[in-house]
Order: sequence, then C-alpha cells, then structure tokens
Amino acid sequence: MDKRKGMGITIFVLCITAFFLYAYLLMLSEWSPIVLQLSILMIAGGILGVVAWIGYVMATTKPSSASISADD
Repeated sequence: MDKRKGMGITIFVLCITAFFLYAYLLMLSEWSPIVLQLSILMIAGGILGVVAWIGYVMATTKPSSASISADD
C-alpha cells in the first residue's frame, strides 16, 4: 500500500471516530451544553473568518487594467 492510500484510510477512520465522539458528547454526556455552544461558536467564527478574508483580499488587491478602464 502506498503512502497516499494509507494516509487516506487514516483520515477516513479518524473522521468517522471523531463523528461518533462528537455525537456521544452532544447527545449522551453532561458536557452537551458546552459542546453545543462551542460548535456554534466555531461555525460563526468560520463564516465570519471567510467573510473577513474576502474583505481583506478586496481591500488589498490592486485593480487590474481591465477594471480601471471599465470604471471610466
């Protein structure tokens, strides 16, 4: 088995294991409210991070010559 295939199987198994751990923590443990709050916080942070990155790229990218002539 080559290295790439082994890495793919490892990632697959870790993702399935992480899902079951997350489901257990969310549904069956006393940590459920904290896990839910952290999940929502990570989702909101991820979305806002992507929007902030788009804004940063828009603010720091120099306009191309095609967009300069289109504005005239």
